[in-house]
Amino acid sequence: MRIGMIGLGRMGANMVRRLTQGGHECVVYDAAAAAVRALSGERIRGATTVAELVGALEPPRAVWIMVPAAIVDTVIGELRPLLSAGDVLIDGGNSNYRDDIRRAAQLEERGIRYLDVGTSGGVLGIEQGYCLMIGGEAAAVALLEPALATLAPGGRMPAAATAAVAGAPRGAAQQAGGAASQAAAALGYLHCGPSGAGHFVKMIHNGIEYGLMAAYAEGLNLLAHADAGRSVAAADAETAPLSDPRFYQYQLDVAAIAEVWRHGSIIASRLLDLTAAALARDPALAGFAGHVADSGEGRWTVEAAIDVGVPAPVLSAALYSRFESRGRGEFASKLLSAMRLGFGGHVERTP
Repeated sequence: MRIGMIGLGRMGANMVRRLTQGGHECVVYDAAAAAVRALSGERIRGATTVAELVGALEPPRAVWIMVPAAIVDTVIGELRPLLSAGDVLIDGGNSNYRDDIRRAAQLEERGIRYLDVGTSGGVLGIEQGYCLMIGGEAAAVALLEPALATLAPGGRMPAAATAAVAGAPRGAAQQAGGAASQAAAALGYLHCGPSGAGHFVKMIHNGIEYGLMAAYAEGLNLLAHADAGRSVAAADAETAPLSDPRFYQYQLDVAAIAEVWRHGSIIASRLLDLTAAALARDPALAGFAGHVADSGEGRWTVEAAIDVGVPAPVLSAALYSRFESRGRGEFASKLLSAMRLGFGGHVERTP
């Protein structure tokens, strides 16, 4: 099938490459003309404007947006008057699912279908495929299913769905039935539910990601300080003594430990693979300042947990640790020092 792609950053460009490798045709646009030129090749047509991109697609058109959440509404505003009833607009970025519900309702007024597709896989997705979590109307999902299946790790549709789509006219409400099935999930894509469901599932996915990353970081940090007993600590009222330094004499190769955990360990994962690779390149991680960003999904996850009254202490703590990493807790720490000085005369020590 032919699909339009707007936004050719790290993920958008690689998704185009994976689609064309799978036999699909892509019309591409990015505000940076150089990004469009870099993708020119077989089955890829560059466009200099959004209007040109839409004009190069046959109805019912499929236009995929891969842009930051903050500018999705701007892009949709540009696309909306150019699209027709029956066309499908896909947001594959990390939008808030509440925005998806609003956008789907607004576009429905013009007969335009809207899919929210949570996309996980990062820069490795071009080779390993993307995990796709989809929200929206079933008929629109069925229309896009051949492309969704190509992007996913399995690279194909379930057998029953393939048979249903074969020979069906393009634009028909193909009842492939595969995208909401366990068979599709096993191939790496899933129609999760109505509008917003895809990004809701991706939001929780990213919240879990925060927690997993924090667990690895905290555990490996503890290993890095397993030699605390080899240092002579100050003996004064301001320093908690190490109860028995004999138990903390280990000078461990943290990079090697991360590597050995990758093989046969119950905590092996892609995140651990990336961690081990980073430590192998730079055991001291000297190239990082430790200022950890958050792009919104972790916050929205915690907000949802509060809304529905579900405890999520691990996910919440992981989010707050990112705030701490950016110095957002510095004033609170100064207040703690001020109070300690006030009630006990404790003079703050500097590292």
